[in-house]
Amino acid sequence: MVKQKKNTQEMEGEILPVAFERATCEDNTRSMLEEIKKCSGVKGYILENTNSATIDVDDPSKVTNYAILSSSTFETGNQLSQLLNLGNMKNVLITGKDSKTLHLKTDHCTISIFLDKNVETKKILEKVTTLKHE
Repeated sequence: MVKQKKNTQEMEGEILPVAFERATCEDNTRSMLEEIKKCSGVKGYILENTNSATIDVDDPSKVTNYAILSSSTFETGNQLSQLLNLGNMKNVLITGKDSKTLHLKTDHCTISIFLDKNVETKKILEKVTTLKHE
């Protein structure tokens, strides 16, 4: 699961986003996610490898919820893929009442991106593909 080293800072009554221990995935993956996070409607992301994770979300009080959602989605997706002989899971989109999450798997990392419901997932996927190949 995720190591939680809190780095909450308060500045003039405003709570700043929390970033936990940095994952050691490719630097271009982290910078790609930082660019995506600047887009309107993106709430944050989790970048995880086998040793560590980077969590960058707007609402520090929901870090645990995001981590559980991310972990559960990958676990359930893998189980369903095996059960139904679908091959390896590459990405999963979950749409809820007010938000949605996009979960992607690469060779070295897993990525969860948390979005407002009105964000076009296709644009986020295009950014992931574009920035990964630069």
